Amino acid sequence: MILSVPKETTPSERRVALAPDLVPALVKAGLEVRVEAGAGAAAGFLDAAYLNKGARIEPAAPDQADIVLRVRPPDSGEIARLKEGATLIGFLHPYDNGPGIAALAARRVTAFAIELMPRITRAQSMDALSAMSTLSGYKAVLIAANHLPKMFPLMMTAAGTLTPARVFIVGAGVAGLQAIGTARRLGAVVEAYDTRPAVKEQVESLGARFAELGLDTAGAEEKTGYAKEQSEEFYRRQQEMMTRYVAAADAVITTALVPGRRAPVLITEEMVQAMRPGSVIVDLAAEQGGNCALTESGRETIRHGVTIIGPVNLPSTVALHASQMYARCVTAFLTHLLKDGKVAVDLSDELTRAPLLTHQGEVLWRPS
Repeated sequence: MILSVPKETTPSERRVALAPDLVPALVKAGLEVRVEAGAGAAAGFLDAAYLNKGARIEPAAPDQADIVLRVRPPDSGEIARLKEGATLIGFLHPYDNGPGIAALAARRVTAFAIELMPRITRAQSMDALSAMSTLSGYKAVLIAANHLPKMFPLMMTAAGTLTPARVFIVGAGVAGLQAIGTARRLGAVVEAYDTRPAVKEQVESLGARFAELGLDTAGAEEKTGYAKEQSEEFYRRQQEMMTRYVAAADAVITTALVPGRRAPVLITEEMVQAMRPGSVIVDLAAEQGGNCALTESGRETIRHGVTIIGPVNLPSTVALHASQMYARCVTAFLTHLLKDGKVAVDLSDELTRAPLLTHQGEVLWRPS
C-alpha cells in the first residue's frame, strides 16, 4: 500500500505529518512511503533525510495513495484528488468542518480526526491533541515573559532585590500544567485555577498554588477528561471570584476550552482595567473566541495598559519538535490500524471508532 505525506498548504503551517526517523517502521509494516518534495523543509527535515530512511520523494503528492497523513484538513481540491476509498489521518476539525466531512464521505474516504482520540491509557501514545497542547503551554509562557517589562525570577543584585513575577494560569489541562511548569522553572510565583477540583494535586505538585474560589464544581469534568461547559451564572460568579487573582498577576495565561463550543469568557474588560499597566494576558483560547473579552485572534493589542495576545497555531512555531511529536502519535495510531499491511477498521475497538469521521460513504461521527 502507498502512504503519502503531502506538503501542508495552510498558510503559516510549518509542521509535517511524518518525521524521517519513523519511515523505517512504516516500511517494515509493508507500506511504500512517498513524501512530497519539500514537505518537511519548514520543520527542518530535508528531502535527503527521508530518502536516507527509505522513503520516495515525489514532485507532487500522489493522487492514488492508499493512506494519507496530514496535519491540517485537506481543502476541496485536495479532497477531490484523494483516491476513492483511501484512508486519511490528521487534525480534521470535525466541529467546524461540515462541508469537508461531507465531501470526504462522498469520496468514500475513511477519515480519522486524530483530535478525537479518547483520553484513555491505551491511547496515550496516540494523543496528538495533548502533545500539541504541551507545546502551546510552553510557548505561552515564553511569549508572556518576552512581553512583560520585568523579569520572571527573584534576583538579588548589587543594585537591589528584584521581586519575582506573579503568573496566574486559568485552566489546568495539558497546556495549563505545562505553562505552570515552565513559569516555575523561569522563577515566577504561580497560581492556577481550574473548575475541576481533581487537578489541585497536580497543580501543587508543580510548585504552584491552587486558587480556591469557593464555587460548586461538582460534575465539572466530562467522562472524556475535558472540562464540562457550565451555566452563564456559574461563569458570572467565577469572574467575580477570580478578579483579585487577575488584578494581582503580572501575567495571565488562559487555556480554558470546551470541545465544539465557543471558549467561555472568564476575563472581562473590567477585570483587565483592574490589572497593573504593563501586565500581559496570553489567551490560548483565541481561536475559539478567547477567554478574555478583549482578545483578538491572531493579534496583539494593548487595552487599558495591558498587552493582550491571542496567538494561533503555537505548535507550528516550534515546528521540528511539534512535527516529531505529532508524527509519533499518528504513526502509533496507524500502526494500531494496520493488519497484514492493510488498514483494518474494527468498529468494536474504541481507539478506532472514536476518531472515525467517515467510512464507506457514510458520516459516522456526530457532535455530542
